[in-house]
Amino acid sequence: MFTVFAISLFCNAILMKILYIIALSFFSSLTLFILTKLMGNKQISQLTTFDYIIGITIGSIAAEMATSLEDDFKEPLTAMITYGIIAAILSVITNKSLAIRRFIDGKSMILYENGKLYKKNFTKARLNVNEFLTECRLLGYYNIADIQTAILEPNGRISVMPKASARPVTVSDMNITPTEEKPPVAIILDGKILKRNLKFTGNNEIWLKNRLTQQGVGDIKNIFFASCDNKNNLSVYTNIKEKPDYDIFS
Repeated sequence: MFTVFAISLFCNAILMKILYIIALSFFSSLTLFILTKLMGNKQISQLTTFDYIIGITIGSIAAEMATSLEDDFKEPLTAMITYGIIAAILSVITNKSLAIRRFIDGKSMILYENGKLYKKNFTKARLNVNEFLTECRLLGYYNIADIQTAILEPNGRISVMPKASARPVTVSDMNITPTEEKPPVAIILDGKILKRNLKFTGNNEIWLKNRLTQQGVGDIKNIFFASCDNKNNLSVYTNIKEKPDYDIFS
């Protein structure tokens, strides 16, 4: 009897710890989401060195808080919030002060211009020529002779301005005046009509059903995605159950 009771207590203790970890994990994820919103979308897409450090630190603290069984979770939570506030304050300050922005975020460096590689800037950026050539190839330039200027941006990415003879031909080069394009508007998603978007295009459900009938689509629920462009053309993509069983990249 005692053995059964001891096993029951042990199982309950394990279950409570698991539930506690799950609750803390949800709570830390929510806190991370709020802090990310507070720090701005740059934390996701265009990390500077400081943003990168802050992001890793906050993530590490969140993981520690999620598995904090004995320690008080309030301490790592306070640290997370503090780091988030620091990042938000610095973001405001750098938006107002150019000098502080250059100090915190860094500044751009010219690596290549007019057929010259600037070795001092390569050394300062801790970048070697092979890495530079790799980045150029990823941007589509296999011959750096086609490049006019290459700049290392503060976020660590390399931007390239090609020579006039190597850049793609534009419509203005051909003396053509194209019609202004606008992004297509999604009007059906996962078999549901987006009524506000449909109204935005200047159409109604009668127009939509007539266009679908013309394209041989009867049931809206079978439509995976449909959009309408600025010329009032309807593009429809139906649900396709089969999937290709070949890999063209292998």
